[in-house]
Amino acid sequence: MNATDECAEICNSLLRGELSAIETYTQAIEKFSSEPERAALQSIRTDHVNSAARLCDHLVDMGATPATNSGAWGSFAKAVEGAAKLLGESPALAVLEEGEEHGINEYDEALRNPEVMDEIKTVIRRDLQPPLTKHVSALESLRAS
Repeated sequence: MNATDECAEICNSLLRGELSAIETYTQAIEKFSSEPERAALQSIRTDHVNSAARLCDHLVDMGATPATNSGAWGSFAKAVEGAAKLLGESPALAVLEEGEEHGINEYDEALRNPEVMDEIKTVIRRDLQPPLTKHVSALESLRAS
């Protein structure tokens, strides 16, 4: 496996995480009936859609085929849905927050990986990871209110 293939594999893993986040927020939005929660969750979901699109663009530029589903990540979306149904909104928000923190860690890992191209690392630092930190703060605020 060459460096480009390794980078593409890592980007596809990050993309599957973003696709899972999109699925998770889509399901969570359906469970929350009140504003401002719905609006905040829709905004976060939009950020994940944009991040997935950026990763897809880079994968195509590398000559790789972007992942089209969340794979094993899809089970995370199901867990959030179950938490919202069984436990209520606050535990569901906590699970969403945990997912965002996991995403931050995944991006940190990619940044430390020497196989990830510098161009991709720049995009991660500048465009993909910063929204996740904002998502954690937004979810913390929603849980506190």
